[in-house]
Amino acid sequence: MKKMKLLLPALTMAIAVPALAQNAVTLYGVIDEGLDFTNNVRGNKVYELQSGYVQGSRWGLKGAEDLGGGLKAVFQLENGFNVNNGALGQGSRMFGRQAYVGLVSNNLGTVTLGRQYDSLVDYLAQTTANGNWAGYLFSHPYDNDNTDNSFRVNNTVKYTSPSFAGLQFGGTYSFSNDTNFANNRQYSVGGQYANGGLLVAAAYLQANNPGATTGGAISSTGDSNFAATRLRIFGAGVNYTFGPATVGFAYTNTYFSQPTSTEYVGSITPSTGTLSSLRFQNFELNGKYQFTPAFFVGAMYTYTRANFNTTTGNSKPNYQTIGLMADYNLSKRTDVYLQGAYQHVGGDKTGTALDVAYVPGAADVSSNRSQLVTRVAIRHKF
Repeated sequence: MKKMKLLLPALTMAIAVPALAQNAVTLYGVIDEGLDFTNNVRGNKVYELQSGYVQGSRWGLKGAEDLGGGLKAVFQLENGFNVNNGALGQGSRMFGRQAYVGLVSNNLGTVTLGRQYDSLVDYLAQTTANGNWAGYLFSHPYDNDNTDNSFRVNNTVKYTSPSFAGLQFGGTYSFSNDTNFANNRQYSVGGQYANGGLLVAAAYLQANNPGATTGGAISSTGDSNFAATRLRIFGAGVNYTFGPATVGFAYTNTYFSQPTSTEYVGSITPSTGTLSSLRFQNFELNGKYQFTPAFFVGAMYTYTRANFNTTTGNSKPNYQTIGLMADYNLSKRTDVYLQGAYQHVGGDKTGTALDVAYVPGAADVSSNRSQLVTRVAIRHKF
């Protein structure tokens, strides 16, 4: 009887192991915390602790269940939070970064439903510095092209293809969840090709009335970077890695019809006339050099040309942004980094907050056309 009592638990564990091998749930996260210095915040210097710049601080759960025949059920729930005060991110959502469930087929691809990233983030952002290794401070002005995730898309059906010899593509459709079917809906498509050290990507997104409702595709609560009647973004980029060096170029073109404000600097309504459209064209060069497996240095330069079109005339401001970063890994899960980003605004004036410099992530706008932000931080992954 004693032998039977010892044998039964062992048999139970032996039976359970295959089931566990086919069904897995993973808890993961990132904590990114550092000290920022901004040289000009409405004429003053500011020192502050800030959370989640190279990567947004987060924790999440993701899992998969093997359904057999090359089919799996998958899910992911990802929370964003502020390390300094424990507050929820992304408009105080419990799982504001991602929340979806879906099916994966080895031969047909993946379909997921929920709150997700659009195709610009999935494919194109990887060719930019901010969407790859540098994060928030290196974003294009006001993150106008969403390559740094200013918004996620709600009510979304997403398709992702399998990889065909390095080629992968996909798209999203986000419902408005409104009686007016087209009010605050979104759709996007994109793709990328990877072969050896080469990565080529392109994507397109359109949204109707982004930020017009709280429950639509791009919510007015902690999501929309600009409030407008229509948003169109398209872009392409390329990265090439040779030895320890990576160089990249990305171009994006963002168009807003009848924009009224941005969550970064508030109202952009001109003092005279009506703003009919706003366009940003971003040209980015970036590079990274891996001196050792534990240490890299990266740099980025972006030239942005804007077209500010009103009923009384047009103006063409421009923005030049330079970013530098050094990162050292203390272990496989913990690193420390130093960053600096400088922006200068030139060209025509619009008579709005867009005329002064603002580095995304700064405490507030500058009092003039230049602004510098530096950051020293630690990041831990689990």
